Amino acid sequence: MNDYPEIILASASPRRAELLDQIGVKYTIHAVDIDESCLVDESPEILVQRLAIEKSQAVPIHLTQNLPVMGADTLGVLNNELLVKPRDFEHAKLMLSSMSGNWHEILSAVALSYNGETVHCLNRNRVLFRQLSLVEIKDYWDTGEPQDKAGAYAVQGLAAAFIERIEGSYSGIMGLPLFETADLLNNIET
Repeated sequence: MNDYPEIILASASPRRAELLDQIGVKYTIHAVDIDESCLVDESPEILVQRLAIEKSQAVPIHLTQNLPVMGADTLGVLNNELLVKPRDFEHAKLMLSSMSGNWHEILSAVALSYNGETVHCLNRNRVLFRQLSLVEIKDYWDTGEPQDKAGAYAVQGLAAAFIERIEGSYSGIMGLPLFETADLLNNIET
């Protein structure tokens, strides 16, 4: 296995931490809070990369212990609309019904900032949901799982039964594409 450099993870996401553990990266968590609003005419691809970069640059330098800082962001997109965290059941029902029987895209970006430089990459995935009934959507909502998830679902949770096909990276859909992450870590000069 590779000997990855130790990093600061600018995220409180337990999924990202689990994924870093999976490939043996040592990290310290320092969650950051940035404005994640979309800028006027900003495409989802540009937005997700900008957010990952801003997160990687948001940890104050005196807290980095001279370690690389990793930021990441993941967005779902259907018909050029962002799949966000649902406001309520009606909003979740609208998103899940729209995804039912259709493909949607999951974009994940990873950024690594170190010694005043930032490198980043974009991972693009497609997910096909099978047809969902309104009863299934309501039952899924009642589990509590979709209530704080972008797009109202988690690939690693109960919604896995809704997914007919994936094109791309499972870890990218979870929130941290491991192939691209390992590549960035292998190419950083520490």
